[in-house]
Amino acid sequence: MDATLSNFSEQVARARATGRPLVVRGGGTRLFYGSPLPPEDSFDWLDMSGYSGVVHYEPTELVLTARAGTPLAEIETLLASRGQMLAFEPPRFGPADTFGGCVATGLSGPRRMASGPLSDFVLGCRLLNADGKVLHFGGEVMKNVAGYDVSRLLAGSLGALGPLLEISIKVAPRPRCEATCMLDLDEQSALAACLDWRAKPIPVSATAWMTDPNGAGGRLSVRLSGNESAVRDGMSAIGGERLAEADAGAFWRNLRDQTHDAFRARPLWRVTLPAGAPPLAQGTLLDEWGGSLRWLDGATDAAALRARVRAMGGFACLYRRDGIPDEVPTFDPLAPALLEIHQRLKREFDPDAIFNRGRTYPEF
Repeated sequence: MDATLSNFSEQVARARATGRPLVVRGGGTRLFYGSPLPPEDSFDWLDMSGYSGVVHYEPTELVLTARAGTPLAEIETLLASRGQMLAFEPPRFGPADTFGGCVATGLSGPRRMASGPLSDFVLGCRLLNADGKVLHFGGEVMKNVAGYDVSRLLAGSLGALGPLLEISIKVAPRPRCEATCMLDLDEQSALAACLDWRAKPIPVSATAWMTDPNGAGGRLSVRLSGNESAVRDGMSAIGGERLAEADAGAFWRNLRDQTHDAFRARPLWRVTLPAGAPPLAQGTLLDEWGGSLRWLDGATDAAALRARVRAMGGFACLYRRDGIPDEVPTFDPLAPALLEIHQRLKREFDPDAIFNRGRTYPEF
């Protein structure tokens, strides 16, 4: 692998010398996420897919370290063989999906409401900087950071500060028992129920409210995870119709991997809101995370949607931007003070802006 790192460093040196930017790519399955790519003749690919392999896995310590190009499926198969998992349930976009792409995009799935976001599980990283040098941040234990926690900063950075080489991540045991119940509720009632359950000792690990295709109300699916007695008591407290185990497994896999029909909408907005926020109504296809994550269809007036979401204390991401002009930003514009912080970080790690230029914000 030393030869591979040397090749990466040489490619970075050429990019700096010529001013021709690099776009970091693993399996290419997540390139839809972020601002549109520039014309392909204006940049070179930095292909991480060959830099793969699990470096270290200690099941008793719940820690795994792997190279960025390692297939995500390989990691999940290894964890499953020891009764463990990635607790944040990252979406999987096909066999080519890589571990580095998973961390660089920072996306979490249905279990995020109970486990926390992907960034909470990142313990350490190795990063290739704009000088072609390998930087080390964090480590393989929880309490090993003095000062700014750069490892977690890199989670969700879309490669803007440089390509991830290796990531150490905390894993979790698989729950002993899971069950899913379904309730017929309109959106307002579903959001109120989810907020009520947050204050009770009910082991809810995922929720999903969907509109009724016929326009009448909707249906709330609730997954409970834990030991058998906790799940049984939770089912009793929530009520509703219990879904067969095989059907429940397929349902949550489709949500996690975004193969459900709700994700076919274009354009597709990903809106995050504080707990207890009221319905957005127009265009809502799916509510997850107890209502803190909303998926919306058909909102072409980006400014109006963002103003409304901002007034509610949330953020709106143009997740699938088909049909939306390139000049409409993917992510909410940053306040001037935050923009300055991001620009300073970019200058520190990548002063010539050769890595993933403009993939997050056009200013860097």
